[in-house]
Amino acid sequence: MNLGVNTWVWTSPLTDGDLEALAPRVAGWGFDVIELPVEQPGDWDPARAADLLASLGLRASVVLVMPPGRDLVASDTVRETQDYLRHCMDVAEIVGSPVIAGPAYSAVGRTWRMSASERAAAYAELRQNLKSVIDHSEVRLAVEPLNRYETSLLNTVEQALEALPERAGLTLDIYHLNIEEKDPAAAVRLAAGRIAHVQVCGTDRGTPGQDRFDWPAFVGALREVSYGGPLVIESFTAHNQTIATAASIWRPLAPSQDALAVDGLAFLRTL
Repeated sequence: MNLGVNTWVWTSPLTDGDLEALAPRVAGWGFDVIELPVEQPGDWDPARAADLLASLGLRASVVLVMPPGRDLVASDTVRETQDYLRHCMDVAEIVGSPVIAGPAYSAVGRTWRMSASERAAAYAELRQNLKSVIDHSEVRLAVEPLNRYETSLLNTVEQALEALPERAGLTLDIYHLNIEEKDPAAAVRLAAGRIAHVQVCGTDRGTPGQDRFDWPAFVGALREVSYGGPLVIESFTAHNQTIATAASIWRPLAPSQDALAVDGLAFLRTL
């Protein structure tokens, strides 16, 4: 498996200048992949990014972002959200990412109670509204279940498999799996054939490996199901007000953001 890191470890929103400063360091440390968030269309230039990454021998993955106002269920912003997701796919094609990954269903932080019938109707609406997105490109949509504090719609692999059309893949994120799944390795096996992207971090959102998560069992399960994508470190900086508030990062999670990436990479290599 290739190993990667998300630029959210250091900054948000990503800009061309940020990427030009970060990408050579990420490549120099030995990462294979750099993960690029598309918070707003136009924050950074995909063609310029593609040239930069090619010169450094880095691959790209692209993550989508669902702030308030981006929703595919029970919302009057469905069309705008679909347009945004299709834009993310266009960006991914330019930078060579095989996926766009993230919670492509509802704004992060939006929660509401649902009866069983209301949940079934929401899942049916989601499948319908994802169709034109999935049909737009060969880039695979990799939908991410989030924990209960960030969404009430998709929290577990089982729910995601029930809700999503078959052509949609899954993003598995250790932070959310550790909260919602009774056995993260079993959740991996349940998702066999559907896992398109994997994000990793410590269970406190910090450095991978500096926690009590059963990493050998998790990576072993990924090998069992023949997952061939990257493991990408996704964490956040407490020094950026916007992202710290959005991700509830109230304190530093490592001695430095560079240390979080470098020490995380060293640990992942041991697996």
